[in-house]
Amino acid sequence: MSASNTEDKRPTGLAWLKHQRRRYIKKAGKRLIRGLAGFLGSQGLIEDKPVFGRRGFDFLQPFEDDWQTIKAELDEVLKLRDLVPAFHEISPDQKKISTGDNWKTFVLFGFGQPLPQHCQLTPHTARLLEQVPNIQTAWFSILKPGYHIPAHRGVTKGILRCHLGLIVPKQAEKCRMRVADEICVWQPGKAFVFDDTYEHEVWNDTDEERVILLFDYDRPMKFWGRVVNKTFLRLMRFTAYYQEPKKNIQSAAERFAAAARRAEANLEKMAD
Repeated sequence: MSASNTEDKRPTGLAWLKHQRRRYIKKAGKRLIRGLAGFLGSQGLIEDKPVFGRRGFDFLQPFEDDWQTIKAELDEVLKLRDLVPAFHEISPDQKKISTGDNWKTFVLFGFGQPLPQHCQLTPHTARLLEQVPNIQTAWFSILKPGYHIPAHRGVTKGILRCHLGLIVPKQAEKCRMRVADEICVWQPGKAFVFDDTYEHEVWNDTDEERVILLFDYDRPMKFWGRVVNKTFLRLMRFTAYYQEPKKNIQSAAERFAAAARRAEANLEKMAD
């Protein structure tokens, strides 16, 4: 045979054109992101550093105060954990760092908008998230025992990321995240903030699950920094990076909501 199996599987025609367009857009996007990073960092009203803790972010206090209520809502979600999608099932661009069902995500907010089906199941958590200034995304991040999330970087310096510990392995020091040269260890009910454009990776070297509430919000910036960041995020909405997750999030939410209704109906029948 003159052609290999690998060659036979290469996209052709319209599929090839779409593939090439996506590659071009991703490369152009990475160049734009690198170009914007320095400007957005200089526009910040806070330091440009990897990890911030939570000082200066007063809106995080209610999350720490009410973390057990958030965890109670999470526990209800985890009863249907098999229906919670893996990260790469929501965002195919993450397939290099998310494999199998090792890293699951239950999305509550996507690209600045609440996901009604999921927020109805977690009403208290949703109300707290609505108070976060300029929130972008939020989800329960569920990491299986023994999994390592490889080193990667976030998309824009115009966004900061918060982690709130909910379910943390007993050997907490073996479940950790590196952000640049700093090591972060989660604690139940404690939040910290970091800049995910710095290289970061996660290890869960325990035999227990780790679950956090993760959410992104706009970095406090000067006027022109806010304008540029908002324009960049709006442009992102026209790309596959935005469109594919948006479609997948909605589909996954509908399946989960239907399963939750069936489970509730079955419990009612058993009660009768």
